[in-house]
Amino acid sequence: MDYGARSCIMQSQRASQEECSMESQLEVWNEYLKLRDQSQELMPDLIGIKNALTGEAYKEGVLSTKVKRLMGLTVGLRAGCKYCIVGQTMLALQAGATKEEIFETLAVATAMGGTPGLSESFRVVQLLGELGKL
Repeated sequence: MDYGARSCIMQSQRASQEECSMESQLEVWNEYLKLRDQSQELMPDLIGIKNALTGEAYKEGVLSTKVKRLMGLTVGLRAGCKYCIVGQTMLALQAGATKEEIFETLAVATAMGGTPGLSESFRVVQLLGELGKL
C-alpha cells in the first residue's frame, strides 16, 4: 500500500498522485545518516557537543530511552521536522517501542498540535509500512 498517496488523498481530492506522493521515509532516514556523517567530518567540534548532549538526554534514567525517544517523536511531529520524525521513530523502534506505543504517541502529538501534527503523523505510518510493521 502506498501510504504517501493515501495521505495525499486525505489532504486533497484534487491533487494529482505525482504532486502528492510522499518520498520514501527509509530514503529520508538514509539521507539523514549521510548528512549526519558528513556534518561530523565538516564540524567535528559542534557535532561532538551535540552528540554529548543527546547522549546524556536519551540515556536510561528514571525515564527509559524508549520513552524519551517517543517524547522526541512528539516534539519532532509538533515542529514538522521530517528528519526528527523519521529519526526518532527509527530510534524508538530500536529502543523497543511497539507500533501501538508509536500510535499512542501520534495521538498525543495530534492532541497537542492539531491537524499539522496529524498530517506529519502520516510520515510515521508510511515508515512503519515501509518497514513491514503495520
